[in-house]
Amino acid sequence: MSAVIKNRFISVEEYLAGELNAETKHEYMDGDVYAMAGASKNHQSISGNVLAELRQHLKNTPCRPFGSDSKVKVGKQFFYPDVMVCDDKTDNPYYTESPILLVEVLSKSTRRTDETIKCVAYSSLPSVQEYVLIEQDFVDVEVCRRSSGWVSNHYFLGDDVWFESLDFNLAVEEIYRWVENEDMAAFLQARELGD
Repeated sequence: MSAVIKNRFISVEEYLAGELNAETKHEYMDGDVYAMAGASKNHQSISGNVLAELRQHLKNTPCRPFGSDSKVKVGKQFFYPDVMVCDDKTDNPYYTESPILLVEVLSKSTRRTDETIKCVAYSSLPSVQEYVLIEQDFVDVEVCRRSSGWVSNHYFLGDDVWFESLDFNLAVEEIYRWVENEDMAAFLQARELGD
Protein backbone atom coordinates (compact mmCIF):
# COMPACT_ATOMS: atom_id res chain seq x y z
CA MET A 1 0.00 0.00 0.00
CA SER A 2 1.36 3.42 -0.92
CA ALA A 3 1.57 6.45 1.31
CA VAL A 4 -1.35 8.74 1.92
CA ILE A 5 -1.99 10.80 -1.20
CA LYS A 6 -4.00 13.61 0.38
CA ASN A 7 -3.12 15.90 3.27
CA ARG A 8 -6.68 16.53 4.37
CA PHE A 9 -9.58 14.45 5.58
CA ILE A 10 -11.64 13.05 2.71
CA SER A 11 -15.26 12.11 3.35
CA VAL A 12 -16.64 8.73 2.27
CA GLU A 13 -18.79 10.51 -0.32
CA GLU A 14 -15.76 12.34 -1.79
CA TYR A 15 -13.79 9.09 -1.88
CA LEU A 16 -16.54 7.13 -3.66
CA ALA A 17 -17.13 9.93 -6.18
CA GLY A 18 -13.40 10.17 -6.90
CA GLU A 19 -13.04 6.41 -7.44
CA LEU A 20 -15.62 6.49 -10.25
CA ASN A 21 -13.24 8.50 -12.46
CA ALA A 22 -9.85 7.62 -11.00
CA GLU A 23 -7.20 6.04 -13.25
CA THR A 24 -5.55 4.46 -10.18
CA LYS A 25 -7.46 2.52 -7.53
CA HIS A 26 -7.33 3.80 -3.95
CA GLU A 27 -8.16 2.26 -0.62
CA TYR A 28 -9.77 4.40 2.07
CA MET A 29 -9.06 4.18 5.79
CA ASP A 30 -10.52 6.62 8.28
CA GLY A 31 -10.41 9.65 6.00
CA ASP A 32 -7.05 8.87 4.37
CA VAL A 33 -6.76 7.73 0.75
CA TYR A 34 -4.00 5.30 -0.30
CA ALA A 35 -3.01 4.71 -3.93
CA MET A 36 -2.76 1.05 -4.94
CA ALA A 37 0.52 -0.05 -6.51
CA GLY A 38 0.69 -2.19 -9.64
CA ALA A 39 0.91 -5.95 -9.17
CA SER A 40 3.67 -8.34 -10.25
CA LYS A 41 3.16 -11.16 -12.76
CA ASN A 42 3.25 -13.68 -9.91
CA HIS A 43 0.60 -11.70 -8.03
CA GLN A 44 -1.60 -11.53 -11.13
CA SER A 45 -1.13 -15.24 -11.84
CA ILE A 46 -2.18 -16.25 -8.33
CA SER A 47 -5.22 -14.01 -8.14
CA GLY A 48 -6.24 -14.93 -11.71
CA ASN A 49 -5.90 -18.65 -10.99
CA VAL A 50 -7.99 -18.46 -7.83
CA LEU A 51 -10.64 -16.30 -9.52
CA ALA A 52 -10.88 -18.66 -12.53
CA GLU A 53 -11.24 -21.77 -10.35
CA LEU A 54 -13.84 -20.14 -8.11
CA ARG A 55 -15.77 -18.87 -11.12
CA GLN A 56 -15.94 -22.39 -12.54
CA HIS A 57 -16.99 -23.90 -9.21
CA LEU A 58 -19.67 -21.28 -8.52
CA LYS A 59 -21.23 -21.28 -12.01
CA ASN A 60 -24.64 -22.65 -11.00
CA THR A 61 -24.87 -21.15 -7.53
CA PRO A 62 -26.14 -17.80 -6.22
CA CYS A 63 -22.57 -16.87 -5.20
CA ARG A 64 -20.44 -14.62 -7.41
CA PRO A 65 -16.65 -14.25 -7.49
CA PHE A 66 -15.10 -10.83 -8.07
CA GLY A 67 -11.57 -9.71 -8.90
CA SER A 68 -9.52 -6.81 -7.61
CA ASP A 69 -11.65 -4.07 -9.17
CA SER A 70 -14.48 -4.59 -6.65
CA LYS A 71 -14.42 -2.96 -3.23
CA VAL A 72 -15.49 -4.21 0.17
CA LYS A 73 -16.76 -1.72 2.75
CA VAL A 74 -15.96 -2.27 6.42
CA GLY A 75 -17.36 0.52 8.56
CA LYS A 76 -15.74 3.67 7.14
CA GLN A 77 -13.00 1.77 5.33
CA PHE A 78 -12.92 0.56 1.73
CA PHE A 79 -10.53 -2.10 0.44
CA TYR A 80 -9.92 -3.82 -2.90
CA PRO A 81 -9.34 -7.50 -2.06
CA ASP A 82 -7.57 -9.51 -4.77
CA VAL A 83 -10.51 -11.94 -4.93
CA MET A 84 -13.80 -12.10 -3.08
CA VAL A 85 -16.97 -14.13 -3.20
CA CYS A 86 -20.38 -12.65 -2.41
CA ASP A 87 -23.84 -14.12 -2.38
CA ASP A 88 -26.43 -12.95 -4.90
CA LYS A 89 -27.55 -9.99 -2.78
CA THR A 90 -25.74 -6.88 -3.96
CA ASP A 91 -25.90 -3.92 -1.63
CA ASN A 92 -24.29 -1.41 -4.01
CA PRO A 93 -23.06 -1.61 -7.63
CA TYR A 94 -19.51 -0.57 -6.65
CA TYR A 95 -18.90 -2.26 -3.30
CA THR A 96 -20.22 -4.91 -0.96
CA GLU A 97 -20.59 -5.07 2.79
CA SER A 98 -21.32 -8.80 2.91
CA PRO A 99 -18.60 -10.93 1.28
CA ILE A 100 -18.34 -14.60 2.23
CA LEU A 101 -14.70 -15.21 1.27
CA LEU A 102 -11.82 -12.73 0.89
CA VAL A 103 -8.41 -13.42 -0.66
CA GLU A 104 -5.29 -11.27 -0.51
CA VAL A 105 -2.02 -12.06 -2.31
CA LEU A 106 0.84 -10.88 -0.11
CA SER A 107 3.70 -8.67 -1.21
CA LYS A 108 6.40 -6.82 0.71
CA SER A 109 4.49 -3.55 0.40
CA THR A 110 1.08 -4.94 1.50
CA ARG A 111 1.96 -7.75 3.95
CA ARG A 112 1.68 -5.68 7.13
CA THR A 113 -1.69 -4.17 6.17
CA ASP A 114 -3.06 -7.51 4.90
CA GLU A 115 -2.02 -9.40 8.05
CA THR A 116 -3.13 -6.78 10.56
CA ILE A 117 -5.56 -4.02 9.53
CA LYS A 118 -7.39 -6.03 6.88
CA CYS A 119 -7.46 -9.19 8.97
CA VAL A 120 -9.17 -7.36 11.84
CA ALA A 121 -11.49 -5.46 9.49
CA TYR A 122 -12.52 -8.47 7.40
CA SER A 123 -13.11 -10.74 10.39
CA SER A 124 -15.41 -8.09 11.89
CA LEU A 125 -17.88 -8.48 9.02
CA PRO A 126 -20.55 -11.01 10.09
CA SER A 127 -20.84 -12.45 6.55
CA VAL A 128 -17.15 -13.31 6.19
CA GLN A 129 -16.50 -17.02 6.71
CA GLU A 130 -12.90 -17.23 5.47
CA TYR A 131 -9.92 -14.95 4.92
CA VAL A 132 -7.15 -16.32 2.70
CA LEU A 133 -3.59 -14.94 2.51
CA ILE A 134 -1.39 -16.26 -0.30
CA GLU A 135 2.37 -15.73 -0.48
CA GLN A 136 3.81 -15.02 -3.91
CA ASP A 137 7.56 -15.26 -3.21
CA PHE A 138 7.26 -18.79 -1.81
CA VAL A 139 4.46 -21.36 -1.56
CA ASP A 140 2.19 -20.91 1.45
CA VAL A 141 -1.59 -20.54 1.47
CA GLU A 142 -2.97 -19.44 4.84
CA VAL A 143 -6.70 -19.85 5.51
CA CYS A 144 -8.36 -18.30 8.55
CA ARG A 145 -11.91 -19.52 9.20
CA ARG A 146 -14.62 -18.07 11.40
CA SER A 147 -15.70 -21.64 12.29
CA SER A 148 -12.32 -22.28 13.92
CA GLY A 149 -11.98 -18.93 15.70
CA TRP A 150 -9.80 -17.44 12.93
CA VAL A 151 -6.94 -19.86 13.68
CA SER A 152 -4.57 -20.14 10.70
CA ASN A 153 -4.36 -23.29 8.59
CA HIS A 154 -1.45 -23.50 6.13
CA TYR A 155 -1.39 -25.39 2.85
CA PHE A 156 1.66 -26.24 0.71
CA LEU A 157 2.50 -27.96 -2.57
CA GLY A 158 0.86 -31.38 -2.68
CA ASP A 159 -2.06 -30.16 -0.52
CA ASP A 160 -5.60 -29.23 -1.48
CA VAL A 161 -6.96 -26.05 0.06
CA TRP A 162 -10.45 -26.56 1.44
CA PHE A 163 -12.69 -23.53 1.10
CA GLU A 164 -15.22 -24.48 3.76
CA SER A 165 -17.59 -21.60 2.97
CA LEU A 166 -17.93 -22.83 -0.63
CA ASP A 167 -17.48 -26.58 -0.04
CA PHE A 168 -14.62 -26.52 -2.54
CA ASN A 169 -11.15 -28.08 -2.71
CA LEU A 170 -8.43 -26.44 -4.81
CA ALA A 171 -4.94 -27.87 -5.31
CA VAL A 172 -2.15 -25.58 -4.18
CA GLU A 173 -0.39 -26.45 -7.44
CA GLU A 174 -3.31 -24.86 -9.37
CA ILE A 175 -3.15 -21.70 -7.25
CA TYR A 176 0.54 -21.34 -8.16
CA ARG A 177 0.27 -22.30 -11.86
CA TRP A 178 2.62 -20.04 -13.92
CA VAL A 179 4.16 -18.58 -10.74
CA GLU A 180 7.95 -18.28 -10.77
CA ASN A 181 9.57 -18.72 -7.37
CA GLU A 182 12.09 -21.15 -5.86
CA ASP A 183 9.43 -23.45 -4.37
CA MET A 184 7.65 -23.88 -7.69
CA ALA A 185 10.92 -24.35 -9.61
CA ALA A 186 12.00 -27.12 -7.19
CA PHE A 187 8.55 -28.74 -7.32
CA LEU A 188 8.43 -28.78 -11.13
CA GLN A 189 12.00 -30.06 -11.35
CA ALA A 190 11.30 -32.88 -8.88
CA ARG A 191 8.21 -33.83 -10.85
CA GLU A 192 10.20 -33.90 -14.11
CA LEU A 193 12.87 -36.13 -12.55
CA GLY A 194 10.19 -38.43 -11.16
CA ASP A 195 8.58 -39.02 -14.57
